[in-house]
Amino acid sequence: MKRKLTAAIGIAGMMISIAACGDGGGKSGGSDAKELTVWLTVDAQNNWPALVKAADDAVTKKHPGLKIQHEYYGWPDKNTKLDAVLATDKVPDVVEMGNSEMLGYMVKGAFAQVDPAKFDNSGQWLDGLKTSVTYEGKTYGVPYYAGGRVANWRKDIAASVGVKTPPKTYQELTADLDKIQKKEGGTFSAWYQPTRDWYAAMSFVYDAGGSIAKEQGGQWKANLSSPESVKGLTEFKNVVDSYMHGDKTKDESDRYIVYGQGKSAMIFAAAWEGATAADPKNDKTGKLKDNLENFVMPGPSGRNIPVFLGGSDLAIPVKSKAQDLAGEWINAFTGSEGQKGLMAKGNLPNNKTDLATLKNDPATAVPATAAESNWFVPMAPGWGQVEKAQILQTMLQDIGTGKKSVEAAAKDADTAIDKVINTK
Repeated sequence: MKRKLTAAIGIAGMMISIAACGDGGGKSGGSDAKELTVWLTVDAQNNWPALVKAADDAVTKKHPGLKIQHEYYGWPDKNTKLDAVLATDKVPDVVEMGNSEMLGYMVKGAFAQVDPAKFDNSGQWLDGLKTSVTYEGKTYGVPYYAGGRVANWRKDIAASVGVKTPPKTYQELTADLDKIQKKEGGTFSAWYQPTRDWYAAMSFVYDAGGSIAKEQGGQWKANLSSPESVKGLTEFKNVVDSYMHGDKTKDESDRYIVYGQGKSAMIFAAAWEGATAADPKNDKTGKLKDNLENFVMPGPSGRNIPVFLGGSDLAIPVKSKAQDLAGEWINAFTGSEGQKGLMAKGNLPNNKTDLATLKNDPATAVPATAAESNWFVPMAPGWGQVEKAQILQTMLQDIGTGKKSVEAAAKDADTAIDKVINTK
């Protein structure tokens, strides 16, 4: 899924009480409503419109005469529009959210509480997606689909140093990359790993047993300077020092473009990035189409490295007057049949049961296996402020450029995080 996942921070003009919310299909009523408005992103409009229609048909069959209106938005535009309408009484009844956008809206009380028991496969929701719709022990959304991260490398470059199969362990990976780096030399990056890419860096932190922050007694406390987190950050620095020979002040936003320029042999990235680099308009080498290979990223711990689990959720605004119907539509769209359709379109499902079936298909085994081990951001009230201040990116740049030691940078980041992470 090609998008930039960012936390929603601050919702102007919203003074909504969570106490006013319904349960997305129970107490708030609205089952006799005559209209339902559903906001989705253009991903659904362009890639699986038949699944949208199937959900519409399932609900209108039960509720003859119901009119379902759809509006579609690009990712950069959706939240601006949503913030504006949430301050009015003309809200959509269902809205798609990037899973890392959910927290800011849940903190402000923008979404109605839902009962997970009313949604298919809720007992098997992927951990990262389940976390993204949960705040203070209550559920405010339904996972829609997921997207993970995988390693991707050039088979031709690996073969040039005698490597014919992807590495299964981290030791094999670094040995292979050492051979590639030695052969290619110069400014070539055996592994193009942007320094400010906190999604990748935190995978090393969680792999080492660390975390960004921990909840203690109802309060969140930064944890990047713990021995475990420092161990993970140190290994991330080793990667950057050994294999990343590009600009060490950059983030990951144009990684697929750099990869397409043939300046690196490997990336650890969102699953769509390799294929996008190989698109003729991005592939400046003319060699990527048949030479790229995904594999599950091994971690230094000896296990598959935990990956940030991106994806989408569906939420019901607390001001919706059709919360029951909204819940029915969401279940029709994200339930068992809907998940089959989403998987057929190349998405990862929202639940572990369906994910396990993808591991048996060679075409989907790598992203499905990688997604089994995942992490998500701290669901703390002030997390949006942490992201807005780019505390993690600053820490990683200081580490990658050598401006600060790992220990000093992590300690400074913890201090900055602790100032805002518990603030609504």
